[in-house]
Amino acid sequence: MVLVGVSLIVFSLIHLVRGDPVRLALGTRYSQETYDALRHRNGLDLPLVQQYVTWVGRALTGDLGVSFRSGGTVTSLIGERLPATLTLAFAAVFLALLIAVPLGTVSALRPRSFIDRFATVISQIGISVPDFWLAIVLILVFAGTLGWLPTGGYVPLTEDPLGWLERLVLPAVATGVVSGSVLTRFVRSSVLEAMGSDHVRTAQAKGLPERQVFTWHVLRNALLPLVTVTGVQLAYLLSGVVVVEIVFSWPGLGQLALQAVRSRDYPVLQGAILLFALVFLVINLLVDLLYSRIDPRIRR
Repeated sequence: MVLVGVSLIVFSLIHLVRGDPVRLALGTRYSQETYDALRHRNGLDLPLVQQYVTWVGRALTGDLGVSFRSGGTVTSLIGERLPATLTLAFAAVFLALLIAVPLGTVSALRPRSFIDRFATVISQIGISVPDFWLAIVLILVFAGTLGWLPTGGYVPLTEDPLGWLERLVLPAVATGVVSGSVLTRFVRSSVLEAMGSDHVRTAQAKGLPERQVFTWHVLRNALLPLVTVTGVQLAYLLSGVVVVEIVFSWPGLGQLALQAVRSRDYPVLQGAILLFALVFLVINLLVDLLYSRIDPRIRR
């Protein structure tokens, strides 16, 4: 039902935008015969209700239509951009967790200490700094001044593993630092809340070792909110970080959606947004399933 609602809203909003996408797509190649043929091929000469029903029916079979701009199928265009988006999203989330879990945990274990204040300041800076500004600074320092890494682009892992890694580092850092700053604050608050709970105090009163109390009673309960926020961050990144992708010339889904908006490429834009909605639904489902593995009380 959620996908049906999203598809209806997207279809309605796109067709409310002024301008003729077919005329724009043809450009200097315009002729009345070509124009009529392209409109007929994409079903734009049908009533809107019939267009929507036809589009949804085809989408259920995996057919998202044909791009006005390139003439290729939307499914193939999304498939070409998906590996780059998956690479950047998972690398950024991995880096974010690598920053957030140790920093947030140590900060919670030593409240009001130097490291706690340091973590608070760093996370606040990371949240406040725009990712595109951080991306530009990283390019200026590591690509321009030091010359250690390329300024952008994407190379598939199967073609050039080293080139793939070199081009992944800067965009992953630019997005991962921002996500890591958000997650650090959640880790700190979750660990503090878990440490103040009754079952943790009971375990400490029984004389259990601190390592065991932290691992089985504190960390496990602190994981629940962390999993939720990490799932949201991953879904957001899988939907494409448009500005970062543009700065680094990263051929992801965000850049594809932006190009579709600029060229009024209805099928590509509809297909991309529908995929983004599906990503959020799948991630939320996986988070709910993971909850039951972390906390046995939810299974009961």
